[in-house]
Amino acid sequence: MPISLARNGETGAIKRIGGSEDMKKRLESLGFTVGSPVTVVSKLGENVIVNVKDSRVALNGELARRIFV
Repeated sequence: MPISLARNGETGAIKRIGGSEDMKKRLESLGFTVGSPVTVVSKLGENVIVNVKDSRVALNGELARRIFV
């Protein structure tokens, strides 16, 4: 399931990251690696704020649809 469909407060481990190699590298540099836990802090439409590796990151809908938990 993409992280964009998760509910507020829901936690899950990252299963895979889709998209181009550049996008994958960018997300990995932000801490989104396979196996890492990620928690949805809040959602506004398709935009999502998540906690990952002790950081809070805001994702637009396009990026949130590429991160699967």
